[in-house]
Amino acid sequence: MLRIGVVGLGNIAQKAYLPVMAQMQDQVDWVLCTRDPQKLTNLKQKFGFESAVHTVQDLLASKIDAVFIHTPTSTHTALIRQFLKAGVHVYVDKPISEDFTEVSELYRLASQKNLLLTAGFNRRFAPLQAAVAVPKQPAVVMVQKNRADDPQPVQFAVYDLFIHAVDTALFLAGVATRSEIIDCQYQWHEQAGNLQSCGLVMKTSNQTVYVLMNMQSGANSETSESECQTATKRLIDLTQLAVRTSWGEQVTRLPDWTPMLVQRGFAPLIHQFVDAVATTGANPVPPETSLLSHQLCAELVADWQQRRIEKD
Repeated sequence: MLRIGVVGLGNIAQKAYLPVMAQMQDQVDWVLCTRDPQKLTNLKQKFGFESAVHTVQDLLASKIDAVFIHTPTSTHTALIRQFLKAGVHVYVDKPISEDFTEVSELYRLASQKNLLLTAGFNRRFAPLQAAVAVPKQPAVVMVQKNRADDPQPVQFAVYDLFIHAVDTALFLAGVATRSEIIDCQYQWHEQAGNLQSCGLVMKTSNQTVYVLMNMQSGANSETSESECQTATKRLIDLTQLAVRTSWGEQVTRLPDWTPMLVQRGFAPLIHQFVDAVATTGANPVPPETSLLSHQLCAELVADWQQRRIEKD
């Protein structure tokens, strides 16, 4: 049986990961890790986990095969490096780091060690998302993520939220490397250092890709759309897919009983990572595409910083 650690047991771990992991205990001996003894006791009782430790050192000493990291972004680089050097496969919440140089270095280290480093881009694994994809076809791809009224510091908002939309757009368009992008333009609006909206437009040899985010749109929403010669496909909030052709429109909805963590792609991604660890299989999130998602966000932030300097 695989032995996999879980470091960082805060909100995201408790809502999106531990419920799925609890249902996989016939495949995996999960080892929870936190310095908070009361939290360990509560989570073990709530989800039925048996194994737990208080420090990363203890976790490594328990001979784990892989680890899920759900700690703050600022801690990711040091933890990932520590686990990779110890020969442990790593799954980590996005972003891997807000420093693209660190992201590149960590992927190089994983490659050198022949280990998985998987970024948690769960939107790719939403059940209806793949139906929107039009890789390598003449097409227009549009992905938009909106918040009702939630202005946040520019860099944080780009890496915490916008990176999901960027990664989804690259996945749908089948763009894997920076060299495939002929032109890339960045747009953003801020007020007092908080992001109001941002976007990027990418052109490849046969596609135009739009990625947009509005932090003050009046409602939370996510949409993914592709337009090609045969059909226009639009996925709304990951649960409703509309396909429009010359014959009319067909709408597909996920069954009401579909678990939320399946709808949002968390459960499929967790299962695929565990399967890859068990079989030394392919990374569920190919490193080159994850690198590109981080790179484009880094370029947007750099553009914002440079324009602020020029404005001042």
